[in-house]
Amino acid sequence: MQEIHYEQKNAIAYITLNRPDAMNAFNYKMLTELGQVVEAIRIDSDIRAVIFTGSGDRAFSVGADLKERKLLTEAKVRRNLNKIGDVFTMIDHLPQPTIAAVNGFAFGGGLELALACDFRIAADHAVMGLTETGLAIIPGAGGTQRLPRLIGEAKALELILTAKRLTAEEALQYGLLTQIAPTDQLMETVEAFVNSFLVNGPVAIQQAKFAIKHGMNTDLQTGLAIERKAYEMTLPTEDRIEALTAFAEKRPPVYKGR
Repeated sequence: MQEIHYEQKNAIAYITLNRPDAMNAFNYKMLTELGQVVEAIRIDSDIRAVIFTGSGDRAFSVGADLKERKLLTEAKVRRNLNKIGDVFTMIDHLPQPTIAAVNGFAFGGGLELALACDFRIAADHAVMGLTETGLAIIPGAGGTQRLPRLIGEAKALELILTAKRLTAEEALQYGLLTQIAPTDQLMETVEAFVNSFLVNGPVAIQQAKFAIKHGMNTDLQTGLAIERKAYEMTLPTEDRIEALTAFAEKRPPVYKGR
């Protein structure tokens, strides 16, 4: 059985963590498959958004497969740690907007995957947390870095040091989530959110994401220079001319991503 299920519908890629019997925990095989799928998406210009979710109705992912890890040598634990960090960084760097559809438990690496996405929308029954300190380790796939950048240092320290588990409503209040959806409407809600920006220019969307993501990691003046360069990337596109033409003709634009 494939550990990652992948499908594409129109311009949206769907990536499903597919180990429901293990609550979609990450073993090395799953991480390898996930990295391969993400790399293929990165260079596919037909894909304009990526949705990540978990198989089954219990878990998005509960993080590392602790049954596997108990049997690993320290060298192989380091191998897995490097692999999960590298794959999540690949997800973070995807040019397309990414959304985690959190359909259940999201602990440890499961929440770190969601943090590597641009947006997180959770089912109302979901429970999540960076629980690693309860296992005498720390988040090692970006959690100590991405969480404080998202919700602030003090809140991130609180959640990581206490290994607190949050309900979906609590996660929304902390600023972890974009929104909450009824369990039976999660994917419908995520797709509606995605479609709200897919009507806009594909090149512009990717350049806006690039400017924000890279600008946030530098000073204001450097960020403004990054923004200028990203803006300039949209100038020679057919889509920009189409937008002006459609405006003059009082009709919706038809964007082609070029």
